[in-house]
Amino acid sequence: MSKFPLSFIIVPIILLLIVILNAAFIVPETHSALVFRFGEPKNQYEEAGLKFKLPFAESVNFIDRRNRHLEQEQTEIIARNQERLIVDAFARYKIIDPLRFYQSVRTERVGEERLSSQLNDSLRAVLGSVTVDEIISERRSELMGRIQEQLTASARPLGVEIIDVKIRRADLPQTNSEAVFQRMIAERRQLAQQYRSEGNERANQIRAQADRQVIEIKAEAEEEAQKIRGAADGERNAIFAQAYGKDPEFFAFYRSLLAYEEALQQGDTTILLSPESEFFRYFNNLQGQRQ
Repeated sequence: MSKFPLSFIIVPIILLLIVILNAAFIVPETHSALVFRFGEPKNQYEEAGLKFKLPFAESVNFIDRRNRHLEQEQTEIIARNQERLIVDAFARYKIIDPLRFYQSVRTERVGEERLSSQLNDSLRAVLGSVTVDEIISERRSELMGRIQEQLTASARPLGVEIIDVKIRRADLPQTNSEAVFQRMIAERRQLAQQYRSEGNERANQIRAQADRQVIEIKAEAEEEAQKIRGAADGERNAIFAQAYGKDPEFFAFYRSLLAYEEALQQGDTTILLSPESEFFRYFNNLQGQRQ
């Protein structure tokens, strides 16, 4: 009985291993896999693990699903007020639909070039609709949001999700910077002068209103004082009248004392009267009787 040569056993085993190795492949956690049959996509694998394909007839293309960084070259933008601005921006994105991405751009390099062009178009569309002052002011975050919205809409057909868009720097060309800064200083000074004028006008209005209120309050107080004095005088006269009715002689004596007090106060006025005058009636005796 003849023995089989060892090559009859080894060769089939080697061929089987080659077939198995060509049919099996591993999908990493960070990638998706597209299986092509004669150049046409047939299957898509997004879950990591061991996968199989038809040996020799099918091939595999791996696409990275991790977040990617798209660096944009410095772009010159013409703002709405026809001033130029040098913008340095970047975007972060990831491929969420590998099959659509492949059908749209074929390779990752072409896809990045397409995204770079779309980012440039979005920058020009959004920043070209506003002035330079708005771009370099606190509106920058709002403008970046609008740029991201436009870029997201244009990148969606590529199977790409835009994670973020940032403007790293937005500078005026060196030749225009000084003129723009001087104009901004002049505008701020004009605005400050306007605010001061409005403040002074408002202050004058408040002072005038306060002065009117003071005059009105004084007039009301004086009127109220006159009323109180009038009521007091009326009450005093009523008391005097009542006292006069009860004792006319005492009332006359009291009135004379008031006249003495008024006349004898310190002053430069000299009064010459006869001792027999009615004014000195109570100086002669307490009863006011003439001698």
